[in-house]
Amino acid sequence: MHDYNQLEALCAVIRTGSFDAAAAQLGVTQSAVSQRIKQLEERVGTVLVKRGQPCTGTNAGRQLATHTDQVRLMEKALEFGLPSSETRTPLRIAVNADSLATWLLPALAEHDDYLFDLIVDDQDHSADWLRAGEVAAAVTGHPGPVQGCDSHALGAMRYFATASPDYMARHMPDGPTPEALERAPAMTFNDKDRLQSDWANIIAGRTVILPKHRLASSHGFVVAACLGLGWGMNPDSLSRAQLDAGTLVEVAPNAPMDVPLFWQVSRLTAEPLRQLSRSVMRHARQALIQT
Repeated sequence: MHDYNQLEALCAVIRTGSFDAAAAQLGVTQSAVSQRIKQLEERVGTVLVKRGQPCTGTNAGRQLATHTDQVRLMEKALEFGLPSSETRTPLRIAVNADSLATWLLPALAEHDDYLFDLIVDDQDHSADWLRAGEVAAAVTGHPGPVQGCDSHALGAMRYFATASPDYMARHMPDGPTPEALERAPAMTFNDKDRLQSDWANIIAGRTVILPKHRLASSHGFVVAACLGLGWGMNPDSLSRAQLDAGTLVEVAPNAPMDVPLFWQVSRLTAEPLRQLSRSVMRHARQALIQT
């Protein structure tokens, strides 16, 4: 059994990134937080926090903090039928940026008893956070359940390759030929984002190397495409108004890409998260393509 005050200090430092901010959150002095972390590290026999700007958790520290959050969630499940506590439970979830920008937030807003810590990562990599034991649930592109997790199909997010009419006239007057795709600037969210490359390879019928702007913003993708900065894969729900208005056009007509998504949740916390999971699945199935 660990001291809860020490565990709370660890979680606060990792969440806020500093001992001062953690102290303010917990209502104690900075030296008290430092002392609690030191005592916890001595007890477990390893360093839990990397001191710096910001402070970050070591692998052991992050796993212990996640374990603490899971214990809170399980304790929350025991409160069923008892007077409700006003304390909100921290909950860490990994999610892809486009889901966060479109359908997920309304589902989370139905549950004000949590303090959400949302980790944004590509849908092909968000499951890695579950494997590392650092989140309780994830929106992911992997259908098979991560070990120790349950997987629920949400539907598919439909993407269109979009660009402005002026961009197409300047860079792809003959359409998305392999030569044009290798010359015209595209956009990418980050190094993990393969949507543009995968779509372009299908259209070109071979592997093409895309010149890319890096732009880590779902809404920014739509704005940048409208301004003619580059072409990119935009969710139908984010770009439909621009496509209907003609400020965006499809790079290749009638060539959508559907990306299946899944809600994976740790079995340790599946029961206390049951109502949240229902909200997530309901909103996703209303917003995503169902097959």
